[in-house]
Amino acid sequence: MKRILVVDDELNMRLVLKAMLGKEGYEVATASDGLEALDILKNSNIAVIVTDLKMPRLDGMGLLEKVIKNYPSTPVIIITAHGTIDTAVDALKKGAFDYITKPFEQDDLKNTINKAFRTRILNDDEVIFSPGETDRYDIISCSAGMDKIFDTISKAAPTAATILITGETGTGKELVAGAIHRNSPRRNSPFIKINCAAISENLIESELFGYERGAFTGAVSRKPGRFELAHKGTLFLDEAGDIPIEMQAKLLRVIQDQEFERVGGLRTIKVDVRLIAATNKDLLQEVKEGRFRDDLYYRLNVIPIHVSPLRERKEDIEPLTDYFVDKFNKKLNKSIKIDSQTRYMFLDYIWPGNIRELENLIERLVLMATGDTVTLEDIPPGLKSRGVATSIPGFEGQKKSFKEIIKNKTGEIERQIIVKVLKECNWNVTKAAMQLGLSRRGLHLKMTKYNLRK
Repeated sequence: MKRILVVDDELNMRLVLKAMLGKEGYEVATASDGLEALDILKNSNIAVIVTDLKMPRLDGMGLLEKVIKNYPSTPVIIITAHGTIDTAVDALKKGAFDYITKPFEQDDLKNTINKAFRTRILNDDEVIFSPGETDRYDIISCSAGMDKIFDTISKAAPTAATILITGETGTGKELVAGAIHRNSPRRNSPFIKINCAAISENLIESELFGYERGAFTGAVSRKPGRFELAHKGTLFLDEAGDIPIEMQAKLLRVIQDQEFERVGGLRTIKVDVRLIAATNKDLLQEVKEGRFRDDLYYRLNVIPIHVSPLRERKEDIEPLTDYFVDKFNKKLNKSIKIDSQTRYMFLDYIWPGNIRELENLIERLVLMATGDTVTLEDIPPGLKSRGVATSIPGFEGQKKSFKEIIKNKTGEIERQIIVKVLKECNWNVTKAAMQLGLSRRGLHLKMTKYNLRK
């Protein structure tokens, strides 16, 4: 998806940017103000937004707030004049991807947009839920594994300790980082994110620490780095395993001393930043192979949090399915349901793409549905063929009997049903037991068996 939305109240600027970006192979839509931009966003898939700050009706800051709320994975680049750089920096603290100053070099804009596209692609590997539509800590889950993570969040959030979040792509590591920040004493200060995998090696130092005017070709003004922007707040280093080995020593010093110099600068800048790092790599293995410093690893790994893949927390599949069905029904103005057989197939499937794969599949199913109910016939054949009992983690390489396999699968389904009914009854055990046709004591025993007691 190479669609860019250019928002500027000056017609000439819109035409120039559209022509320039069109030559780079981008599909460009334009809007004259924030309100027109929001109309376009409702009806088009936009990957990156480039917007001016000063506009009538709804300005750049107002548009930024709407995009962060409703399209959180879409990077927003701010175009600003020299006199409004302070406002642009404020926009960065509120979640803008980057800013460029007028007059700007074409290469500078192109590089910033390329970086934004790489970040958007990487953002799509994580799941971002809208606030107010999620469960505890803004994370949808009822699994025992996530309960342990919630417990760690409650203990770690009030501290300033550095945290390392590990897990496969698409498991929701950024959600965990956001929950830690929102529940910390720094909640009213900036939460600055940087995806280290989206930035080339020769630019990462200036991204992290900023640069002075004239530090290199194209540095037409001083620019603060992410550490500076995160002062008194939290800096989230996503894909930290991709930080070049040459940069790791500098990063280690900043973590230890909380001070640095901008590129091309001499003045030492002191900051107060809480650091959260995330990676889908095995950093210990990276250390053994010489691609990651062991001292930096131990400095980052003060409080480790591992987010399990979806195949290891199948209890979350049903509530996530319900959430995504509701989300895309609202988005597409439909009322599609997913039948029970398809839901059982979801439990069997191993979900190599984790929650992102589940989300994309449900969006496709809701969009393409011809009736009001999705059935197994609507599921792509490749996905169905992989969703068999022999592919379920825990069964590979084991000589389990058919009876044992059925017993394990029955237990998974039974737990799913109990969780669903308990939620419908607001965790009132008496009501849930009546609805399930069980005695109250019988339901209590099953809740103990499946670790559902609160």
